[in-house]
Amino acid sequence: MRGVTVITTGGTIAMAGARATPALDADALLAAVPQLAGVAGLRARSVAALPGAHVSAADALAIARAALDETAAGRGVVITHGTDTLEETAVLCDVLHAGSEPIVVTGAIRPSSAAGADGPANLLDAVAAAGASQAEGLGALVAFAGELHAARAVRKVSSISPAAFGSPATGPVGTVAEGRVRVAARPVRPAEPLPVPDALDGHVPIVPTYLGDDGSGLRAALRDGADAIVFVALGAGHVAPPVLAALREAAAAVPVALTVRPERGVLLHATYGFVGGEGDLRASGALPAAGLSAQAARMVLLAGLGARADRPALARALDVQI
Repeated sequence: MRGVTVITTGGTIAMAGARATPALDADALLAAVPQLAGVAGLRARSVAALPGAHVSAADALAIARAALDETAAGRGVVITHGTDTLEETAVLCDVLHAGSEPIVVTGAIRPSSAAGADGPANLLDAVAAAGASQAEGLGALVAFAGELHAARAVRKVSSISPAAFGSPATGPVGTVAEGRVRVAARPVRPAEPLPVPDALDGHVPIVPTYLGDDGSGLRAALRDGADAIVFVALGAGHVAPPVLAALREAAAAVPVALTVRPERGVLLHATYGFVGGEGDLRASGALPAAGLSAQAARMVLLAGLGARADRPALARALDVQI
């Protein structure tokens, strides 16, 4: 088992009290799980103490940088994180990570003072996964409720259940039970990571379409100075004709990542022939990213913009199939 560093950033896992507020630093978080005392080579460091909803793009980059520093030293990494934005930080780590060392992100739905607190079990599983040879080369993972999920596939699927995370399109890639890590699938990842950016300061809004949309959301994003846009299409890649016109305008001006509304989304190629069908969207100049949630695609775009990646590099980072 490789050495593991636990990077704490806040979130419910580190909260306590009648109305949960931040309470546990890195050392206290580890001390709350007696089974971790016997793990050789385990270290802990605090990077932040934020609720998930308070994590900024700059915070996420600082967390990812801390994780990459540890992996560069050959260590596995666990990141404890607020669940509201855990997905975003996980996929950022994944798209920037070139090494084989696991980066495992976890958290909790119930604070440490609550009956049935899930944080200790999640942390114990995450440490096991981060140190396991079975998890090498999987990139960033999310450990929750005994399951391991690929960062590019995972979504928060429940606000209150301890089984809060799932991978609707693929299912989990593995499990952890009794400290034993089992990997059943290996996610396909980009051949090369994006360079680590100096900042994530691009303006990248998420623009969904909907019944009756006339394309005004896309045009407003351009007027507001978007550096890139995540567009959420209907079904298997469908929009109304006015939206198609707006999408073409947007894609000619800035990078546009093309995602779809269904959580088991697929961007078809040539099933439908109506105006605004998937063929029109693929020809619009937008970059297909149907394997990603909108929030994950946004993080990839932010990282790519920060690294000054060109359009082909952005396209490769967005369209890896999961």
